[in-house]
Amino acid sequence: MFNAIDLFCGAGGLSCGLQQADSNIALGVDIDKAALTTYQNNFPSTQIIEDDIKNVTTEQIIKETDIFPKSNFLLAGCPPCQGFSLLGKRNPKDEKNKLVFQYIRLIEELQPTFILMENVPGMNRNIGKDIFLSVIKRLEKKYYLEYDILNAADYGVPQTRKRLVLHGVRKDIYVQLNAFFDKPIILLPEQTHCERSKNTSSKYQDWLTVGKTIMDLPPICAGESYTGPQKIFNHQARNLSELNKTRLSIIQNSTGSRNSLPNDYILACHKNNKVHSDTYGIMDLNKPAPTLTSGCTCISKGRYGHPTQKRGISLREATRLQSFPDDFIFYGNLSSISLQIGNAVPPNLAKASAKRIYFLMAIVDALKIS
Repeated sequence: MFNAIDLFCGAGGLSCGLQQADSNIALGVDIDKAALTTYQNNFPSTQIIEDDIKNVTTEQIIKETDIFPKSNFLLAGCPPCQGFSLLGKRNPKDEKNKLVFQYIRLIEELQPTFILMENVPGMNRNIGKDIFLSVIKRLEKKYYLEYDILNAADYGVPQTRKRLVLHGVRKDIYVQLNAFFDKPIILLPEQTHCERSKNTSSKYQDWLTVGKTIMDLPPICAGESYTGPQKIFNHQARNLSELNKTRLSIIQNSTGSRNSLPNDYILACHKNNKVHSDTYGIMDLNKPAPTLTSGCTCISKGRYGHPTQKRGISLREATRLQSFPDDFIFYGNLSSISLQIGNAVPPNLAKASAKRIYFLMAIVDALKIS
């Protein structure tokens, strides 16, 4: 079992995946009190620092974890990314975008053997490319890096969610690992799943679908929470007006898109607006879910309508579509939990990263590389 530190840990999606890959999560750091309530309840043995990352020092991390600089551990971080996101407001000048440099600061001070960063694809595109290039320039001084835009559906997440994933290994360690393997090592995880129509190899499993992921949950109505005999947490759906229930019924029985609505049922703001055409849409049973956002339980925020029931997806359905296990419990009100879920790293994607990194960490340990 290897030590990991999770910076910007949020509710714990990344930590969940790391833990499933047999990691000891030594420390979680975040400033979001609501998300940390969820985190603390799901990782009771993990130390937590609730503070602005700018105030977190190397000395404080050592005190909380007994992990010392240059030792064999993973320093992971998912800095806030709203300013780079292709969804919602985009502001590359947002001060939160600069928090990535606090992550870089702690990497430079702690010099872990391995690093992991996950972010939105926009960080490596026009929106945030200058910042990303600055990050790479600093990291490459001491780390060998591999990064790419990965689709979470390719790693066992029932959701088409593209993320920028960066793995790094300290250069002195990289040289010794390559000498051991006698060929360049691969840092990024290997794909495990594939779109069914393109899956011609036994190497891959088919993408997980909405139908296989959520349809065994008991039915509930809009505005209800499940209170039946089964032990199911967070199975709660937003309330809807009767008019919106009628809209969903029409859409479910037609194309699955709001374009199928009769003129009298189309919202005024949608009549001449082609933007965000997925709103009021119904999830396809035979496909992965679309990217879940902080509004993932609200039908006016995206294609978040339940496939057969007159409501948006529930909190528990959203957690399953993010690949959280059913015993992972979220805390807070409906809006707060929706935000926590939408902001989380899908655990199965994190687990794929962790398996690759921990395999290499085991070699480092076995060879006593330092």
